[in-house]
Amino acid sequence: MKKFVYLFDQGNADMRSLLGGKGANLAEMTNIGLPVPPGMTITTAACKEYYENGKKLPSQIIEEVRENLAHLEKTIGKKLGDVTNPLLVSVRSGAVFSMPGMMDTILNLGLNEKTVQVVAKSTNNLVFAYDSYRRFIQMFGDVVLEIHKYEFEQLLTQHKKKQGVTFDQEMSADTLRAVIDSYKELVLEKTGTAFPEDPMEQLFLSIEAVFRSWNNERAFIYRNLNKIDHDLGTAVNIQSMVFGNMGNDCGTGVAFTRNPSNGENLLYGEYLTNAQGEDVVAGIRTPQPIAKLEAEMPQVYAQFAKTAKILEKHYKNVQDIEFTIEKGTLYILQTRNGKRTAQASIKIAHDLAAEGLISKQEALLLIEPGQLDQLLHRQIDPNAKLDIMATGLPASPGAASGAVVFDANHAEELGKKGQKVMLVRTETTPDDIHGIIAAQGILTSRGGMTSHAAVVARGMGKPCVCGCEAVKINYHTKTFTIGETIIKEGDLISIDGATGRVIAGVVPMKDPELSTEYLTLLHWADEYKKLEVRANADNPTDAQKALEFGAKGIGLTRTEHMFMGQDRLPHVQQMILAENFEERQTALTHLLPMQEEDFYGILKVMTGYPVCIRLLDPPLHEFLPSMNELLIETTTLQITQENMTLLAQKEALLRKVRALHESNPMLGHRGCRLGITFPEIYEMQIQAICNAAARLTTEGYKVLPEIEIPLTIGSAEMNFFKEKIDKIAKDTMEKYKVNFHYTSGTMIELPRAALLAGELAEAAEFFSFGTNDLTQTCLGFSRDDAEGKFLNDYLDMKLLPDNPFITIDRKGVGKLMEIAVESGRKTRPDILIGICGEHGGEARSIEFCHQIGLDFVSCSPYRVPIARLAAAQAAISKGENYGTK
Repeated sequence: MKKFVYLFDQGNADMRSLLGGKGANLAEMTNIGLPVPPGMTITTAACKEYYENGKKLPSQIIEEVRENLAHLEKTIGKKLGDVTNPLLVSVRSGAVFSMPGMMDTILNLGLNEKTVQVVAKSTNNLVFAYDSYRRFIQMFGDVVLEIHKYEFEQLLTQHKKKQGVTFDQEMSADTLRAVIDSYKELVLEKTGTAFPEDPMEQLFLSIEAVFRSWNNERAFIYRNLNKIDHDLGTAVNIQSMVFGNMGNDCGTGVAFTRNPSNGENLLYGEYLTNAQGEDVVAGIRTPQPIAKLEAEMPQVYAQFAKTAKILEKHYKNVQDIEFTIEKGTLYILQTRNGKRTAQASIKIAHDLAAEGLISKQEALLLIEPGQLDQLLHRQIDPNAKLDIMATGLPASPGAASGAVVFDANHAEELGKKGQKVMLVRTETTPDDIHGIIAAQGILTSRGGMTSHAAVVARGMGKPCVCGCEAVKINYHTKTFTIGETIIKEGDLISIDGATGRVIAGVVPMKDPELSTEYLTLLHWADEYKKLEVRANADNPTDAQKALEFGAKGIGLTRTEHMFMGQDRLPHVQQMILAENFEERQTALTHLLPMQEEDFYGILKVMTGYPVCIRLLDPPLHEFLPSMNELLIETTTLQITQENMTLLAQKEALLRKVRALHESNPMLGHRGCRLGITFPEIYEMQIQAICNAAARLTTEGYKVLPEIEIPLTIGSAEMNFFKEKIDKIAKDTMEKYKVNFHYTSGTMIELPRAALLAGELAEAAEFFSFGTNDLTQTCLGFSRDDAEGKFLNDYLDMKLLPDNPFITIDRKGVGKLMEIAVESGRKTRPDILIGICGEHGGEARSIEFCHQIGLDFVSCSPYRVPIARLAAAQAAISKGENYGTK
């Protein structure tokens, strides 16, 4: 029979999928002898059973909870609901992958009108007992009874105001008693039922509420954002309470074993005296840095520092630790792999390897490839003159500018319209997740560097400034003030998450400077990766940038981008409008030297590296004005009769545009089909490539051009172009009296080409998968229409696991790729096969490319470092989740 509940000492770290991350870590810490309050974990399997049972707890789960609770009570010597020695517990979620703040927690469960008096008497502290009780009612009311937290906060504020105090810990026992009574009245008013007094009823209602929170809106959004499976479910951890709010020799905090912002090897975190854990992460009070604990409680600090090192060494990773101090005794409530910035992730991985704690391979697996993207974006220019309005806590590095908004919904709305916004809040809550996603950055007036805003922003790579107490927000007037300065919604501000600065207006940015640790790790990645990494570049500047980022060649040069220049577009249009071969040849004569210089520049920059040049791909009408524009212009000229010569030209152009118009241009007269019907166009481009290669060879450069034919469907086309390429190359070498190496191949972007790759390989010396078009033609999706109309519904309804235009669809597109690789290599064992397009810069797609034996991936220059790391991870991993997710 399946077991649904485990005591902490019955589990271990390897049971993560069953016990959830938190439960597995609590079990592991218990087993290595750390001071963990005893408890039990209800498994993720139980969560699934709960949903399959119509959102009701099956009797087996109820029975197992009761049995394990009895064991827990015996171990601790306290009993839930006992009127002489009551046990109080926390009920917390614990998903397989960390989802900070996305699901729900209830603390101090077991308090009622009788047990609160016992707690008050046993601790000789009525304020503590009442404070714990009012917290429990508020959490239970919010999480279980679904009464909005705001309503409790409103009552709390009224009572504090009545007593004349500011902070929660300043409330008297009488005020707290009044708060409790008003909370209970609110529960009765909202639910029609009195607040439950039976602790066992409280427990099972709380377990169900935590299971329900797995599917709350913010958790669902977070899982979509982080590609976490919606079917995993959450575990529930029931743990005996320890109290950080019993007096000034008590406290609670969150700390990282290393700085999660910059990776420095120092304890980094915050704590509050006389508080419970929710006070730290909720941003209700601005906490003290962990270093101050050494002065206040030196023995506790020393024990915590030692524990932190034990955990980091045990898990071989930076740990994010929650702790509570009760009457001078330290308890560890949770540990997990710490979320950190890209900069910190690089330094930490490097340093852990340098210290001998992990291997170079393990260091590479600690980094989530997408994080590297954060390092390649701009920061505030240090030479800029800044109007610094205030300074808060540097919670997540990076810099951003945007229009001030105070509401997450409004941020999302404006973000969808393409506007850059800055979300400004007193503090964020998990319900603000959609606004944080939409915003350029986050500014809060309360909370610390381990508050919700800070943790979530760091995970997303967004800049965040927290605890900026100078910012006084008025949600009613939609303004905030800093001293005498008033900032209205819509005003532009900037933040620097690395320094905590809040700056008026938009600030100038600068390119990032990459650390030695970053360069070292990428060097390690190059040692282990099997896939070569190239870049997509259409000009020498992009090619140079690609080299700087470590590209070993160009995987795609789109020649159509070269045709769009203002100096050549008239000649391109002349070529298209030509009525006969002679007219077209005249236009091509002008274009030939321009194209030659284009290829000369790129091949020169990439000397010694291959450059794959794709011949003209898009339909010709893309180089002409739109039909609608021409209709308007000709109609206007017809009405005004002002310029009959211009009218005749526009009418002729309109006729040509109409003649070129296609119902479905993506599947129309484009790619090699242009080269079939207008062979002189491709001949001009081939000649330009060969001329550039010959010139550079005579100048002493080593050039490796790869001439790529787009959109082939079979060997007949490839043979047709192969003959032309070989003849033009031979003639050019004879003319220049040089020899240069070149290859010819094709882009596999249609299912028929993939299926007939064996035949294609008889002429083609290389394949490059054009996975954007291959995805469109395999799935029958137009990318522009699908992403704008129905693809999100497919993802939300789990009809597709991922956006196939971001991550390769392995079942469909991937199967075609596998067929092409296998049959192509059967014909030509040494055929070079790669992939171009943005799939080539996405980690899971790169992993697939490695698995099916491609030779290279190609992506935009700024994604080259991501591809290098992902290629190494694919080579050394065995299906692990990369990074710290």
